[in-house]
Amino acid sequence: MARILIVEDEDRIAAFLAKGLSADGHQVSTVADGLEGLEEALSGAFDLMVLDIGLPTIDGFEVLDQLRAQGSRMPVVVLTARDSVHDTVSALEGGADDYLAKPFRFAELRARINVRLRQQDRTDAEVGELRSGSVGLDLRTRRLQVDGRETDLSAREFALAEVLLRHPGQVLSRAQLLDLAWGMDFDPGSNVVDVYVGYLRKKLGSARVETVRGMGYRFQP
Repeated sequence: MARILIVEDEDRIAAFLAKGLSADGHQVSTVADGLEGLEEALSGAFDLMVLDIGLPTIDGFEVLDQLRAQGSRMPVVVLTARDSVHDTVSALEGGADDYLAKPFRFAELRARINVRLRQQDRTDAEVGELRSGSVGLDLRTRRLQVDGRETDLSAREFALAEVLLRHPGQVLSRAQLLDLAWGMDFDPGSNVVDVYVGYLRKKLGSARVETVRGMGYRFQP
């Protein structure tokens, strides 16, 4: 199961996509505005985005530009009525992973999404290590490297460290960290994230995990 973000301003199409992808077992969210779509995409809560080009506030090309400029590698499948060669090239050069013109068949979209998700899984497996600045995380041995020194992590510390290193510079709420790291429903009264952030700070250095008041935490390489 993947977490898929649909950014589409035509309600009928968005509902159709959400129904089909949910039936395939994916967790689906939909938004109809380009700026809101960009914010959701940068939240770290999704594995893939299906993106329309003709959107209010900012269009899909701008969403792609800003997404890639901020370092996100999340796969993006562009879905739009614009099917000219120029628009296709613009989308792909702007950072899209695939392009499908409307009208489309859901089976083809499903196949393209599955291909991109498999490729992303292989890429993550081949990398073997996440690195941001002088901090590295070995995905095979689950050891943390900080300024050339290695330290062991517990299973929960590793899961939290992996999420933070995959989203450097991004503010992640406690609810997002609970969901992404451990798949737990958010309990407003729980302090489990704060406890494990405290543990990680002792191993990363306190300055590297910043508290953003009222919002959550941000990893600073």
